[in-house]
Amino acid sequence: MTEMTVNMYACAVSVATVWTSPESVRELDAEGVSNPVQLNKWLEKLVYEQRLDLCNANRVQTQLLYGEPVIVDEIVCEWAKIIAVWQPSKKDPRGYPGWVPVAQLKKAEPLEAAGGFIRIAVPKAQLWSLDGLPERIVPFNTMLPLTDEQEDHFVVDTPDGEALVRKEDIVRATSVHQFHKRPASAAVDEGLAYLDLPYFWGGMSPYGYDCSGFTYNMLKACGYFIPRDASDQAVNGEEVPLHERERWEKGDLLFFANDEGKGNVRHVGFYYGDDLLLHSPSTGYSIEVVQLAGSKLEKELCAVRRYGTREGADV
Repeated sequence: MTEMTVNMYACAVSVATVWTSPESVRELDAEGVSNPVQLNKWLEKLVYEQRLDLCNANRVQTQLLYGEPVIVDEIVCEWAKIIAVWQPSKKDPRGYPGWVPVAQLKKAEPLEAAGGFIRIAVPKAQLWSLDGLPERIVPFNTMLPLTDEQEDHFVVDTPDGEALVRKEDIVRATSVHQFHKRPASAAVDEGLAYLDLPYFWGGMSPYGYDCSGFTYNMLKACGYFIPRDASDQAVNGEEVPLHERERWEKGDLLFFANDEGKGNVRHVGFYYGDDLLLHSPSTGYSIEVVQLAGSKLEKELCAVRRYGTREGADV
């Protein structure tokens, strides 16, 4: 094996899965590590046990969206050891670590755009070539530099060159940290668009979210970069009294822990209001709204945090 030190790259597929190690990938995951990636084919053939194994065997860490920047610490054969800089984590002060196939990355300069940035504001959007031909589909929350404007489209810079995106599919801002900040209650409204979407361990896209990927992305859609993992989300933001439910607000994050709330944080979801929880539960289940009263989750409640306020806006 050969190794070398490299720098900034960008995700060059619609969604790239970040693996714990190159050895984490199984033969049946081939469509998930290819370029072009074939997410639907990959996910459709994974039975429950194979999906559960992604978690139980600690195979998957997180995912990247098209154009998302990463630091590459080293390349070993066909794999890159990366840091996802937009995904805060206690695992590394620079961002979320893991491994991605080199084939799913492209060398990139630090993201700068005089014209600002766009964010995909619909579940999935079509990118078009400059001559109007369909190129690739990109998911919700994809952020790309804006370079020009046409009557019905914006021109964006992508890892594959300039492309067009419909104005009605996006929102725009002067930088990735300047998108309009909305109250956390709007994150709940965003999340309702994904009801019945199957849970996917490590998922960060409308092809499947895990619990903290869901809360991370719905708040990202409201202008906030919060920590990637539930355990980190539970110690950031603004603390809300756990046992004073009258003070909970729509959009607060509810955290759940093993041993009836005394163990490690294992789950997170949004407080919907009226004693209801909006969450992405676990492998084999789908995004849903459920009642807390009388549930197993109610006994596991361990913390409530609020993002989107002066105290808890960003990490």
